[in-house]
Amino acid sequence: MPTTELIFRTAVDADIPGLVDLIESAYRGDASRAGWTTEADLLEGRRTDPEGVAAVVRHETGLLLIAERDGALTACCQLEHRGDHAYFGMFAVRPALQGGGLGRTMLAEAERTARETWGAREMRMTVIRQRTELIEWYERRGYHRTGEFSPFPYGDERFGIPQRDDLEFAVLAKPLD
Repeated sequence: MPTTELIFRTAVDADIPGLVDLIESAYRGDASRAGWTTEADLLEGRRTDPEGVAAVVRHETGLLLIAERDGALTACCQLEHRGDHAYFGMFAVRPALQGGGLGRTMLAEAERTARETWGAREMRMTVIRQRTELIEWYERRGYHRTGEFSPFPYGDERFGIPQRDDLEFAVLAKPLD
């Protein structure tokens, strides 16, 4: 039972190892199957690495927002300022904590941060098109499918090893006004 409130803050270099562990546990391998957001059936291999997380942490026009409770890293997401909108990505919640509202709280904090930090009027993200249940979760939180798609980067193992040949990203958006 948590004894303290969630604390949100921007990640720093010292957080990188813990963030890699959190992100990997939420997306890949058997550990990710404890939650409902796993990509383990679509992709094998790594989701990220220390260099990839460091690039997000140090990004000039972005940040990696983290949530901690009782000193433990529980969730994170990438926010990147892109003109009139913010990009939302690298969203991870510890698998054992999924389904209890932490993801919804993290998403709301990300939206608030993008609005207040950059004056973003819209949040955009890409989600693997085949992850219907996850897209529906975002739709229940006000996101809509834009009709835009972007190709999956086949051959670039930094994004994982695809287990099927029809992967692509759907673009979702939500006004932040």
